[in-house]
Amino acid sequence: MAAASLSKPRTQPTRWRLYVAAIALSLFIIIPLYLIAVAAFTPRAVLNGFPKPLLPLVVSTDTMQAFLASRGVGQSVINSVIVGAMTLVLSLLLGAPAGYALARYAFRGRDSFQMLILMTRAFPIAILAVPLTVTFINWNLYDTLWAVALVHTALALPTTVLITASVFVAVPIDLEEAALTLGCTPLGAFMRVAMPLALPGLAAASIFTFVLSWNEVFASVILTVQNRTLPAQVLTQLDNSPLPYKFAGGFALIVPALVFIFFIRRYLFNMWGRVVR
Repeated sequence: MAAASLSKPRTQPTRWRLYVAAIALSLFIIIPLYLIAVAAFTPRAVLNGFPKPLLPLVVSTDTMQAFLASRGVGQSVINSVIVGAMTLVLSLLLGAPAGYALARYAFRGRDSFQMLILMTRAFPIAILAVPLTVTFINWNLYDTLWAVALVHTALALPTTVLITASVFVAVPIDLEEAALTLGCTPLGAFMRVAMPLALPGLAAASIFTFVLSWNEVFASVILTVQNRTLPAQVLTQLDNSPLPYKFAGGFALIVPALVFIFFIRRYLFNMWGRVVR
């Protein structure tokens, strides 16, 4: 009996639980986005009515057009894209080499250094409002996009370093050593071998960086007056606005990040072993 029980194959866990969990998580994310989108394109008279239909019976772009035509909204969208791009570039330029060093070189205190990097994300930025303002005024960077991009880079850099470090750990060092034996310089081996293999992880880090920069509002509020990003503009402009305009502002905040993720998704699928044509 004992031998029979040992030879009996173990039953694999059923997949339906995994599917149910994936569907529940997807609905948890999709339903709020759907409701915001429906409310943003629903006429105000229908939006204020009750009961509200789950599927939109009437679609109108009046509220969305009014929001986009509001003063400062168009420029704030451009500012958010510029700040997000600068933050993404600066974070990868600084974080990728740091992550590579953590992955490839062993030195005393490396684990403590990684923990210290992660602990900086727990530091409340609100207590730095006055020092940051004074510092950027002294640097003649106050009310500029560079000031916001530098703060966003400081916020995103710890996670970028840790993500890229874990990515470069997964890249076999033997490939770089083989490239060195074939005549590549260390920089050439890094650019031609390690970097292409690490692109999926760098794409994941870039998604996190861009979304963090796009949604961050505190730095833009305290460091800008005229050159505000879209979240700061929405916060200041729609504070006392009617509910339909708040939904329109929320939809405008969501869409660009989703578009960026849509175009970068190929690298994430490759990271999971999928091929998207």
